[in-house]
Amino acid sequence: MQNIERRALNIHELRFVGDDTGPRKLVGYAALFNSPSEGMPFDEVFARGAFTETIKNDDIRCLLNHDPNFVLGRTSAGTLTLKQDKRGLLMEATPPDTQWARDLAVTVGRGDISQMSNGFIMVEQKLSFANNRQKRSLTAVKLMDVSPVTFPVYPDTEVALRSIDAWQKAHPEVDVPTEWLEDAKRRLRLAEAESST
Repeated sequence: MQNIERRALNIHELRFVGDDTGPRKLVGYAALFNSPSEGMPFDEVFARGAFTETIKNDDIRCLLNHDPNFVLGRTSAGTLTLKQDKRGLLMEATPPDTQWARDLAVTVGRGDISQMSNGFIMVEQKLSFANNRQKRSLTAVKLMDVSPVTFPVYPDTEVALRSIDAWQKAHPEVDVPTEWLEDAKRRLRLAEAESST
């Protein structure tokens, strides 16, 4: 199986909606169309319609921090709804009535968790090149999960480091500053060290 790629967005629209009369729902955008990724040696965007087939065919989860121990919703259970609009991939999850999910509602309400991430496998892409940078437009992906996240970094730092190295080897024509690569790797290693403490 191919490596799962993860991307995080700082959207500031993640919120719980509802009141005490029924189950509260977690609502937010898991991806925005044509919004460039940050901190990568190439520009990457999700094209409009990139999620069409995966929403129709796959069993997708909403997880807290990509952790399968904390399931907030699932499409096959009817507790996660995903749809594309003009802006991006909108998700609505009905979390379980558990203490950790109630705690998450408080944390999201305070703004401590305001970012969303998604885990996917690339199915189709279009590559272009301009101004000494490659652009990767993801036209179809297999979505594995959407997740509210504490830190917008790859949860698997080693995968991220291998991805950067593999990309650089595959694209020797792109002059990526050595300082940028070393800084990216340093930040990923720091993130891994922080997550293990």
